[in-house]
This record gives sequence, structure tokens and C-alpha cells, in this order.
Amino acid sequence: MKEKNLHPKNKFNRGYNFEALIKINPKLETYVAKNEFDVVTIDFSDPKAVKELNKGLLFSFDKITSWDFPDKNLCPPIPGRLDYIHHLADLIGDKEDIKILDIGTGATCIYPLLGVAEYDWNFVATDIDFDSLDTAQDIVHDNNFDKKIELRHQQNEAQILKGILKDGDSFSAVMCNPPFFKSAEEAQGANKRKNRNLGNSAVRNFSGNNNELWYVGGEKAFLHNYLYESSLDKGASEWFTSLVSKKENIKSLEKSSEKLKVAEFKVISMTQGNKVTRIACWRF
Repeated sequence: MKEKNLHPKNKFNRGYNFEALIKINPKLETYVAKNEFDVVTIDFSDPKAVKELNKGLLFSFDKITSWDFPDKNLCPPIPGRLDYIHHLADLIGDKEDIKILDIGTGATCIYPLLGVAEYDWNFVATDIDFDSLDTAQDIVHDNNFDKKIELRHQQNEAQILKGILKDGDSFSAVMCNPPFFKSAEEAQGANKRKNRNLGNSAVRNFSGNNNELWYVGGEKAFLHNYLYESSLDKGASEWFTSLVSKKENIKSLEKSSEKLKVAEFKVISMTQGNKVTRIACWRF
């Protein structure tokens, strides 16, 4: 299976070699079979199959050997997450001693893992959930990334950068994959629609805790809060960036950035299959 329209540097542009992935992660073999079109693949509506596939993809990086987290947490699709890392590298340019702040790293700590494995970057990764940070810390330690990845707890769920930034912090970029939904009900409804599109009647692939899936006011509120807080500490990072799922939120964010005297605002489009995501980027 080949991913479409990934970044040119994305190693998964060549598609999935399931035979090789099974050697990397033997647990994947249980879920690999030929579909009705005689194509070797997995059932992407099965969360266990998706998790083992993404473990195989992640373990294809020499530096990463361990990635265990509870089933309640979202399993990030590795090719798409890697694309964000590559686009961020293009944005930053060829510099030394790059340090990235990852907002809402989650239990999987996926962006720091990929950033260290692909570019040997340094990271500070944050989350508001203690359990997620505990799991992330285990992953960091098990992969011997303790010197590359520092975890920080955000004590106030209403804040994004406040309470995280310390005196002397200087980042090359801040990255973020914000919660998309306004409530648990909205998240559940989106999942039901996704399953219908996959041809399933049961809600089987729903996972993710509150912090990963929803934020009061949804993605728009999160982004505008993030933008405002970035204006309060302009020198903390060269670039502030975030994934944006809804196109209309880009326009709103750009208008607000003008009021806050943002020096440069740009949008990077990412396409994976039929899904279009955007990275909003700004600097002061």
C-alpha cells in the first residue's frame, strides 16, 4: 500500500512492505491479509491492527526500539506525523542545535521520537495529563532519549505556553497537534461517521482521552489562545506552528495575527490520500 502525496523526504512514500514490517514487528502478522481486491493490507478500522502497523513503521527507524502505551490513547499514523517533522525542517532551514517545543505530546510522544530519529533534534514536550507524561517518560527512557527529550507538565488546562516557558528558553520552532472537537459528543459523532465511511456499523476504532480529542471551544478556540499566548513571549521561538484541520480556522487565525503584529504568517499544505491538513506558521 502506497501513501499519496507525502513529503518527498518521507521514507514511507515508497509504500508499505508488509513482509519487511512483519520482520520488524512480528505481532503485525496476525492482522495482515489480502482484501477483496487481492491486495495485501490490514483492516484499518481495527485499532489493534492499526497499532501494530504503526509500531512496525516506527521500529523501521534504527534509533527506536520501544513504543508501548495504553489502548485508550490515540495511535498516531506515523507517515502523516513524519510529514509534519519534514515540513518543519524545511521551515527552520539548515541550522545546528535545533530545539523544538511540542505542545500536547500525549502518551505516545510521537513527534519528539520522530524528530530525534530523523534529524537528531532536541525537544521539550508538554502535556496536561500526568498519566500521559508517565507513559511518555517510559518511552523516552526505554529508547535512551533522556538527553534529547525533556518533558514538562502543564498544570493549567486553560493555558498552552504560559506555565511551560522558562526564562532562557529559546526554541527553533513550536509544534502542536491541537484537539479538533468541542466536546466528547462531537468527537463520538465524528467517529461514527468515519466508521460508516469504512463500511462498519460498530464503533470500534474510537480511542483517545479527553485531552487528545477535545478542548472547550474546539480547534478554533485553542488556536486563537495559542496565537495570543505566543504574542506575550515573542522571543521564545523563531517559529510558532500548529496543525489546522478546518480551512476556515486558517482565515480567522490570519486575521488575528495581523492585529497581534505578526511579522510573517504562512500556511503549509499537507495531503495524505484524500485528507488535507494545514500547518499554520507565524513569527514575530
